[in-house]
Amino acid sequence: MTITPQSPVLISQYQQSVAAYWNAEKNPVNLRLGEVDGLYHHHYGIGEVDWSVLDGPADTREKRVVNELHRLESVQAETLISHLGPLGPEDRVMDAGSGRGGSSLLVNLLHGCQVDGVSISESQVAFANEQARKRGVENKVRFHFRNMLDTGFPTGAFQAIWNNESTMYVELSQLFAEHARLLKRGGRYVCITGCYNNAYGLPSRAISQINAHYICDIHPRSTYFAEMAANRLVPISVVDLTAATIPYWELRAKTHLATGIEDAFLDAYKSGSFQYLLIAADRV
Repeated sequence: MTITPQSPVLISQYQQSVAAYWNAEKNPVNLRLGEVDGLYHHHYGIGEVDWSVLDGPADTREKRVVNELHRLESVQAETLISHLGPLGPEDRVMDAGSGRGGSSLLVNLLHGCQVDGVSISESQVAFANEQARKRGVENKVRFHFRNMLDTGFPTGAFQAIWNNESTMYVELSQLFAEHARLLKRGGRYVCITGCYNNAYGLPSRAISQINAHYICDIHPRSTYFAEMAANRLVPISVVDLTAATIPYWELRAKTHLATGIEDAFLDAYKSGSFQYLLIAADRV
């Protein structure tokens, strides 16, 4: 895509490369799981695994595995949503880095609120809008080809904003400045993210492998809290989900949906160099 003054969504060569990756991405671990109930999440899972899915008839094993992995990622999405605070049909919320739209559609399903999803992947935006149309909620859930660092939405337009595994694609100083602008005073911001553990030192080899695999840059834990403080986002809840996500990766590594990155995640989590956190903060 050529960047022009009329189309300033992708503001760097890096963002162009990320957009190209996600425009072309058709990984079965994302698409097959979403086919279970039409919620395409594009993130990882948490919770105890039902290991019995690996047993039983071979001809139905793949279906059992897909259903279980999707259940775990749905638990993750529901956990994030439960931290968004009280929401109702009158509220407007934003999914920053909305992927194929699973979390946005789930928030609308649970709370009835108006949702704007933002992504720099045009193919994902088109896919997500089609899912909203199929569910008959296109008047309430809309996906936009926009940059989460400069959305163009009005100041104070949103009661809640979230990032679900998308903060590692941007500079946090710019991201949280835009979120603080968009949130109403007292509004809620929530993210679930992998971050590297400052107590470990510099990023481990496994984290470098994850960065290279996804063309991202995993931030240190400390940067999240420093940049939130600098942008009037005051944490009210921090939940370490590291132990809760390891079973998801252990199951995925044993299935036909493994992509080759599973060992890096497991090494990073188990070594203590990598943490999986939920951070909820209020805009003050």
